[in-house]
Amino acid sequence: MQSPLFAHNDVQTQDRWSLQNQQMLRITLEGHDDVLARKGTMVAYQGLIEFDAEYQSTDQAYARARTGEGLDLMRCHGQGTVYLANLAQYVHIMDVEQEGLTVDSAYVLALDSSLHHEVIAVDSMYGISGSGKYQLNITGRGKVALMTSGAPLLMQVTPDRYISCDADAIVAWSTGLRVQMQAQTQSAGVWRRRGNTGEGWELNFMGSGFVLVQPSELLPPQNAVIGHGLAAQYGLGAHGARGQNQGNVWS
Repeated sequence: MQSPLFAHNDVQTQDRWSLQNQQMLRITLEGHDDVLARKGTMVAYQGLIEFDAEYQSTDQAYARARTGEGLDLMRCHGQGTVYLANLAQYVHIMDVEQEGLTVDSAYVLALDSSLHHEVIAVDSMYGISGSGKYQLNITGRGKVALMTSGAPLLMQVTPDRYISCDADAIVAWSTGLRVQMQAQTQSAGVWRRRGNTGEGWELNFMGSGFVLVQPSELLPPQNAVIGHGLAAQYGLGAHGARGQNQGNVWS
């Protein structure tokens, strides 16, 4: 049998974490190095690998219930190779070290079981539709795989060069960065040549680190109840995916 498909054979590498392709993660397990992956993202595996639902502590369950931020994980353990993917999104492997990583939990595909994650608050008086008032802070030493809708942009932040990003497009940033949230001035009620820009909340980053932005604004969350009508299909309205995040206040 012959086909161009045979060009997509299993990637041969000694790396424990690698990309089978831009949209599929490949992890090799050796029996002593468990990996936590988003539930339901296993597309294939070979070897003796087991999958167990990961226990959530009382604090994690409480934070998830009150903020909507958190991870639904499964523990992958054993010996062999597991392949992970989600909605054909682009996959990116990052090393988390002392610096730490702040990320929207919707974009986490997998992480080393040695890493610690907790919900933190972003400096704001109000919740916002995309990034939200709360994020996931990942600390420790290990690897984490993030997902983006399309090829992302990684921007370096330095003390003399701050970065502003659309809150609906931001994926992750260095935990050490200072973050401020603000809304663009709306000009709908004022006569201007430019008119209303349609831009909403934005995040300003200052300090030293990086910011990861995707070329898409607000991918609907997993298992979102989209609702009815044309507006809801685009995540708008009281029953859309964005409406589901309103009133998301952690206190």
